[in-house]
Amino acid sequence: MDKAKASSGLRIQAGAGAGALAGASGQVNPSSRTAEARKSRSGFWLVVLGAALWGVDPLFRVILLKSLTSAQIVLIEHLIIALIAIPVLWKNRTELKGLGWRQGGALLFISWGGSAIATILFTMALSSGDLNAVLLLQKMQPLFAILLAGLLLKEKLPRHFFGLLLIALLGTYLLTFGFTMPIGHWSDFVQVGSLLSLGAAALWGGSTVMGRMMVGHLKYETVTSLRFILALPLLLAIAWNEGAAWNLPAGTSQIAALSLNMLGQALLPGLLSLLVYYKGLTTTKASVATLAELSFPMVGVLVNWIAFQQMITVAQVCGFVLIWGTLFLISRQGAARQ
Repeated sequence: MDKAKASSGLRIQAGAGAGALAGASGQVNPSSRTAEARKSRSGFWLVVLGAALWGVDPLFRVILLKSLTSAQIVLIEHLIIALIAIPVLWKNRTELKGLGWRQGGALLFISWGGSAIATILFTMALSSGDLNAVLLLQKMQPLFAILLAGLLLKEKLPRHFFGLLLIALLGTYLLTFGFTMPIGHWSDFVQVGSLLSLGAAALWGGSTVMGRMMVGHLKYETVTSLRFILALPLLLAIAWNEGAAWNLPAGTSQIAALSLNMLGQALLPGLLSLLVYYKGLTTTKASVATLAELSFPMVGVLVNWIAFQQMITVAQVCGFVLIWGTLFLISRQGAARQ
């Protein structure tokens, strides 16, 4: 009788243990699900905030471009940020031991492709092609990111994602061109400037995917540090090859204004924006993050309105509504899928 009770007790305990194990592995605690949903949603909006900070770039760059070339500005910006990034990278240096060739290639793509080459290509496109065609083609960036995210990261998209993407792209179009048709002839697209713009869009879209890949291996602070440090050799070579003179202002007040603007450019739309961006990217799919990056043109419109007295039109208001509505729906869907 005692043996029967003992055997029965063991079966009950084993069953309870198995049930607990099944509950731990096969079911998700509702509170845990809610926490993950909140983390996903907050990550999405961090990406939105990080990309939005890029929109304040003109506030600093307008003054800088009067004295320096684009390559010189980007080089100085990276040098300033490197002073902050090198101690962070040294502190996290043990993370680099497990990196392979794939991760190294992704980091070079982010720093050389997304941080240096893409910016140069887009600047060249603006000076050599039809401006409207270049701006419109640059909006192809999310499509490149979505394609690469599916191929490299095997990401599954939220429901109705492509429909929402089209709505967001329509909103971006309205922000840029309003209710007008900017392209008079299809030949405007077949130009060197247009091809350069497409190249920049592909590099920026790919950089989003590579960044999502790397935040799965490294801390977001380490990824941000490497993005700026690894780009320095390439930027030095570009600035050297450019051979442009460093036309610094002579007056003390002008030098102080230039220095403050350079510092603000490096720390706000440079370092801070990418720290926030990569932090959000740790819990956000690359295919969704690239849509969140459409907050950038919206902030650009606001900056033009507030700082440069360019009034917002009805078409741009419609564009704001379309983009923010899409961002909200994507955020809710991403949280619901957790």
